[in-house]
Order: sequence, then C-alpha cells, then structure tokens
Amino acid sequence: MLDTKRHWFKDLEKLVGKLFGALPLTPNQYTYLSGIFALVGLWYMIQENLVWAIIFFLIAGGLDFVDGAVARAKNMSSKVGAYLDTVFDRYVEGIIFFGMFFLALPTVIIPGQAWVYLAIFGSIVTTYVKAATKEKDLVNQELKGGLLSRGERLILIFIALILGVMYPDYLYMTYVVAIIAILANFTAIQRFQSAVAKNK
Repeated sequence: MLDTKRHWFKDLEKLVGKLFGALPLTPNQYTYLSGIFALVGLWYMIQENLVWAIIFFLIAGGLDFVDGAVARAKNMSSKVGAYLDTVFDRYVEGIIFFGMFFLALPTVIIPGQAWVYLAIFGSIVTTYVKAATKEKDLVNQELKGGLLSRGERLILIFIALILGVMYPDYLYMTYVVAIIAILANFTAIQRFQSAVAKNK
C-alpha cells in the first residue's frame, strides 16, 4: 500500500535530499553503500547480535530513501540509477531474510526456516508480477498496490527483528515472519488478479 502513497513523504524527501545532497556522494554511491551496510548487518545477524544487525539494516534501509531523494534534489535522476536502486532494494531485503536462516527459529506449524523461504518467495513473486505485467504490455502504468508492498514488508521485518531481541527464543519473531510469508504471497495474487482484470 505504501508504494502508492509516496506523496505523503514529499516534504521529508526534499529535506533529506537537501541534507545528504550537500555531501560529496552521488545517488548511486548511496545505493552501493546501502548494500555494504546490509552485508555488515548480515555479519552481525550470523553472530546472533540482533541489536547491531538492526542498526546496520536500518541504515541500509534509510539509504534506500536517501539515494532517490538526493537524485531528485540534485537533478541527477536517471533510468540507470532507478534500475540500480530497484536491484539493490531486492538484494538488501534478501540479505536480511538470508540472515534469518542462521537463527534457531522454532517450528510454528512448519519449521521457521520454511516460513523464511515462503517470505522470500512471496517477496520475489510480488515484484515479479509487477515486472512481468509491464513486460507483457498488460498495463500502461507500473502495477502497484496490494496489501503488503515493500514498505510494509520492511516494517514487519524490523518488528520481527526487534521481537527477536526481546524474546531470544525467536518464537514471536517467527510469528511475524509467518505473517510476512502469508501476506506477501497474498499480495502477489492480488496484483496478478488486478492485471488480469484490467485486460478482460
């Protein structure tokens, strides 16, 4: 849903673009940095130091907002930059999910790692449905929306990580990952149905 509400953050985007645009870094460099911080967060997650993992993942997620804001503030927006940003978005999200495989997630109906896989799968398919719809010329504008777009997924991921810090048995963390898995796949179905409905 948040991917259709970008106008809510216009004022914040202008402020961030002005602040970070004053630094000698290009939008693409901010994008690369997001990947580096995500990898550092992954290292901490493997060590089961979730507090530091969360800090570095938050920085990585924040830089995803910064790169676009700086690009628009400095009039440096480009198709290559937007493409790079999209690819790194997927990598950062995938890195966080990958780190969960190193945690002893308990069984909640099915093994915790299975929920992580389903969350990754739902995330990929949600994005792929959007890309494939455009590729096959089923829509004129980019297909967005659905119950759980990337913004909501990231919010739930951070809630899951915080619960992992609060409850080291990872039970509540696994519950949230299961919710992400179910809703992400549901969102993929929503987008698929929306694309089909537009072409009836």
